[in-house]
Amino acid sequence: MMQKILFLFGELNDDDIDWIIASGMIEKIAAETVLIQEGNPSDYLYLLLEGEVVVSVNVLENAKEVATLGTGEVFGEMSFIDGRSPSATVETSQNSLVLSLPRSLLASRLSQDVGFAARFNRAIALFLSSRLRIALTELDFGKDFVHPDEELSPVLLENLPLARARFDWLLKRIKNSAYLENL
Repeated sequence: MMQKILFLFGELNDDDIDWIIASGMIEKIAAETVLIQEGNPSDYLYLLLEGEVVVSVNVLENAKEVATLGTGEVFGEMSFIDGRSPSATVETSQNSLVLSLPRSLLASRLSQDVGFAARFNRAIALFLSSRLRIALTELDFGKDFVHPDEELSPVLLENLPLARARFDWLLKRIKNSAYLENL
């Protein structure tokens, strides 16, 4: 599966990414830490820079694992977009490095910068569309749906090398800076 951060970094420009780094909090998170709790409001959009998280939903009082997300994934976007409480719990399954972007700062930037808003919302729409295609394929709701890994849209393919370079640059910048020294 294509990392969601590549959708995001393929659409945003370098200034947008600089703003995300400056506005977010980079944290080392221990394994088995709950970052998002199903039903409880979340104040952050998360970028998983390194590590792994497990997504689970509560079904009849039992937690059911629905996904495992690795390095390069973005989570918390659904609650950010629709303003509702999270529909799943997200917990680290190993020590992880996360960039947490406060909802209030992101909402403010989106309302003040039309260009950033257009790029950010397009990226979110692209990866939510991708997620829906995967779900429809996995549910076997039609043979006409192509798995996103098999055929990416020309727009995504065009931006993919730049997005990967930006993500690698972000990781290198964080690892070679004072960000981690203070953690």
